[in-house]
Amino acid sequence: MQESTIDSPTSTEGRSFVDLGIPAVMVHALRRNGIDAPFPIQSATIPDVLAGRDVLGRGATGSGKTLAFGLPMLVRLKGGASKRNRPRGLVLAPTRELAIQIHKALDDAATEIGLRVANAVGGVPIKRQADILTRGVDLLIATPGRLLDLLEQKSVILDDVVITTIDEADHMADMGFIDEVAKILDTTPKDGQRLLFSATLDGKVDDLVAGYLRNPASHSTAPPVATVSTMEHHLLFVDRDDKRSVVAHIASRAGRTIMFVKTKHGVDRLAQQLHLIGVSAGALHGGKTQNNRTKTLASFSDGTTPVLVATDVAARGIHVDDVTLVVHVDPPAEAKDYLHRAGRTARAGESGVVVTIVTDEERDAVEKLTKQAGIKVHGVRVRPDDLELTRITGAMEPTGIPVEAPDTTVAVKHTAKRGRQEHDTAGRTAAGGRMKKDGDKRAASSRRVTDPKSVKKIRADGTPVPTRSERLASKGLTPRRGAPGAGKPSAGNRAGKRAH
Repeated sequence: MQESTIDSPTSTEGRSFVDLGIPAVMVHALRRNGIDAPFPIQSATIPDVLAGRDVLGRGATGSGKTLAFGLPMLVRLKGGASKRNRPRGLVLAPTRELAIQIHKALDDAATEIGLRVANAVGGVPIKRQADILTRGVDLLIATPGRLLDLLEQKSVILDDVVITTIDEADHMADMGFIDEVAKILDTTPKDGQRLLFSATLDGKVDDLVAGYLRNPASHSTAPPVATVSTMEHHLLFVDRDDKRSVVAHIASRAGRTIMFVKTKHGVDRLAQQLHLIGVSAGALHGGKTQNNRTKTLASFSDGTTPVLVATDVAARGIHVDDVTLVVHVDPPAEAKDYLHRAGRTARAGESGVVVTIVTDEERDAVEKLTKQAGIKVHGVRVRPDDLELTRITGAMEPTGIPVEAPDTTVAVKHTAKRGRQEHDTAGRTAAGGRMKKDGDKRAASSRRVTDPKSVKKIRADGTPVPTRSERLASKGLTPRRGAPGAGKPSAGNRAGKRAH
């Protein structure tokens, strides 16, 4: 097996995309999207894919894998014609978000050479996807479950597939998809070219490589560790009673923030709590509809919603620029989960901070986990108003003025009218694209309060701040008629009571 480690410059590094064999028209499309030069893994991998070799790529999310396999796949398909329901290229991705993002990354370059790209993911009506396949698709990007559904109803036939990529294979294994992936590969021609990308090669991933790749060229970037010089790691030790308020102060900071929570219910609950104290936060987990998830990511990506609260569904394959803080509200279960969560910040040479909120009963387990992850971490005990908390995270006192939850319904109404365009441009929607203008309007609306005087403030811990009349009443006094705080509770007061 040919092996190449590309942590340091290789013989191909420094060459342009054109030098690597990518047509000039595709390179122009990349430049329009701000991509001028290949990443190391692209420089190493593209020539082997174009030569028709099977390729095994090992690298962390964000290393440039999508273009490393996507661009040469398009070149290999260039000049051919796909029949109805018979794609010639196939990419398997573990999550809907990653599939849509791969689609977005490749769509413009594909269009320049006359190729059609589509995605097939769950959460979207299967009939619409079947209709698109009927019209002919050159490169299909799919999640395993939805592709098996399409295969079962004979809406797609994989007999013509000449090149297949399995992306994030280790995540496929974590989610229990490896058997499904193998079943799909068994329906493609045995002599087809296959590419597999994974951060690790243990267990079932190694079995997949052994069973389906033929003498692959192997290229690896540095292993996924979160020790880059531009990334800081902190453990914030908190009393259990302070945790909610500490999280609220952190969420109120300036800048784009991702907060990871263990469960779907926990995500929804935290997002709602943040809305009540004045923080616009999007909720992302596998229980949301695909249109909801797409719109939430778009809103976070374009800055409309500064905070994303998510389960680990967002830890892999989601590329959002300028995420300056990652918060483990609930500590991750394993070291690799920590690393993938942390990898959402300090991307492309930018700096970033990763903090883990740790209660006393979690301390031993978290300290063991960070050692396993191989990171240098700083621990400090904090309370909500501590200067050290502000120094590390930029934490601020929440306004206490409730905001509306981000509108995640527009994408459904908007895309339903677009028919084919809903699928062919789904990636653009995921990254904000043409929806940004509407998102800006909604952002202004969500921040607007009809009458600030009528809105009851909420403390960071979610409890309402007493009104003047309530404070007087507690002392056995009655406010003067017509004085502020006298009379019926405002609508804002009632909203404040819902914070409990």
